[in-house]
Amino acid sequence: MLLKEKVAIITGAASQRGIGRATAACFAHQGARVVVLDLDESAAQRTALELGSGHLGLAANVTDAEAIQRAVAEVMKEYGRIDVLVNNAGITQPVKTLEIGLEDYNRILDVNLRGTLLMSQAVIPAMQRQGGGSIVCLSSVSAQRGGGIFGGPHYSAAKAGVLGLTKAMAREFGPDQIRVNALTPGLIQTDITGGLLHDERRHAIIDSIPLGRLGAADDVAHAALFLASDLSSYLTGVTLDVNGGMLIH
Repeated sequence: MLLKEKVAIITGAASQRGIGRATAACFAHQGARVVVLDLDESAAQRTALELGSGHLGLAANVTDAEAIQRAVAEVMKEYGRIDVLVNNAGITQPVKTLEIGLEDYNRILDVNLRGTLLMSQAVIPAMQRQGGGSIVCLSSVSAQRGGGIFGGPHYSAAKAGVLGLTKAMAREFGPDQIRVNALTPGLIQTDITGGLLHDERRHAIIDSIPLGRLGAADDVAHAALFLASDLSSYLTGVTLDVNGGMLIH
């Protein structure tokens, strides 16, 4: 098992068909004790129970520093360590530049970028004390190509910020043996995208992907497993594309 006895926090992991949920299941299968962190406490607890024994479901808003600190303190009380953080929580909005209001901008930037910073700040001290850890930050192909299928420009900017933050943290905390890496998924079939793709548009998108299919949540989960585990022990500050060849650069 690649994560045996490791403690892993995954944010936004309670959605039934989401990347976070798939990552939680993958990590649990590989021996991790998984902390499902989500806005919905009952969904987080239900997800943790479905993973099996020894897992934990907690509620926290990733934009709320105090709530995050309380959740991390509970994790430390329960397990005494934090080995992995997957910054998965995120939201999007399909609007164009001139349609972005200040409230929309703040909401998208807060969850996607500020949430990544606050969660990382909360777990890094524990990782420093124990001599290392792995942080995986979810960005998006939208950050690389200047827009995606569903995300507006503020989403692209937030996810580009995640890439910059990932690299800066990797450089800063490498001496502490804390590895920080990013994933950039392409178009993944999740609860968010499920109802937005009509057949004609779906086929057009698939035709543009060299591997000839949309991504599955498990595709991203397996990449997260690689970055979380010792298989990637000499990787930090990297951006790993999971897009089927949608963007080759």
